[in-house]
Amino acid sequence: MRPWLIALCVQALSTVCAASAALAQDATGTVRIQATAPSDWSMQVVSEGLDYPWDIARAGDRFLLTEKAGNIVAIENGRQRRYALQTSDAIVDESGAGLLGMALSRDFAQSGVAYFYHSYRSDAGLTNKVIQARFDGNAWRETRVLLAGIPGHRLYNGGAIAIGPDGHLYVTTGWTANRERPQDRSNLAGKVLRMTLDGRAPQDNPFPGSLVYSYGHRNPQGLAWNPAGELFVVEHGEAGHDEINRIRPGANYGWPLAEGAERRNGMEPAWIESGRSTWAPAGAAFAGNELLVAALGARGLFVVDEGAKALKPVFSSGDRIRGVLPVGHDLYVITTNRSPRGEGPSKDRLLRLSPRR
Repeated sequence: MRPWLIALCVQALSTVCAASAALAQDATGTVRIQATAPSDWSMQVVSEGLDYPWDIARAGDRFLLTEKAGNIVAIENGRQRRYALQTSDAIVDESGAGLLGMALSRDFAQSGVAYFYHSYRSDAGLTNKVIQARFDGNAWRETRVLLAGIPGHRLYNGGAIAIGPDGHLYVTTGWTANRERPQDRSNLAGKVLRMTLDGRAPQDNPFPGSLVYSYGHRNPQGLAWNPAGELFVVEHGEAGHDEINRIRPGANYGWPLAEGAERRNGMEPAWIESGRSTWAPAGAAFAGNELLVAALGARGLFVVDEGAKALKPVFSSGDRIRGVLPVGHDLYVITTNRSPRGEGPSKDRLLRLSPRR
């Protein structure tokens, strides 16, 4: 075969392989993200002018975002509307503290009810609480306090909140730089909590009468369930050793006595960890059976390669990626470009990633 014809065949085969990778789908028609490369995704700016968004949800055609300063931003058809969340205790916006996680009730379209995690000032200092709030079409107002008195910190507050497949509310809390609290089951810091939608401990929680679902966590900031109903949590390590943990009820995840894949009697090693490098994982979501991780430190969106026990790059724009929300074949991500150790506004965006066809 002539050299020019060989080159032409190689080029055609490469094009076909690249297209196949981008369009590879599972049995449900979901794009297999692990089979794609970053170049297989196109990016569109849905909205900009955001300031330190922390969480994202979708209600019909609207996206709802929390901003750490205490706002809820509604974005629809590219238009933004910002609402201040009205609370019984003023939201404290300080470094990594503020208005953090959000979970919409399953009947949000009818009830306007959602749940939030926010920081406030108490006699004990910086503190966190879980509240219920309602949107009446014009304003967001707190309607109930589910849990107050969660120990707070300028940097380590956890802050994720989500309604699980069982209908209960799951909440992550930070270790607050206190070495005793994560291992103390009577303290709310350094935990994954599980509660009913009115703030009570479910009867089948692992420790009777306690909200504690798992403990020994450092700073968990992302919650996600796979289609089989297994809970996964992503959390920040101290100097590397960021973790992705598969949560077992009642299990001890080691911090601060063990970290990463370190094994210690009675403690769970990380399912996957970053080793000496830093991801700073902040958000997590399943797209089909694939776990997506939004990373601040690694400045990108990643998919878990379970076989390699590693993260595979999906997308990077140079932004610090805070959260991810799969919608159909598309992936929506929010950025948080200012570190909690920094000062001033954070210039952020809502981006849509679509597989190239």
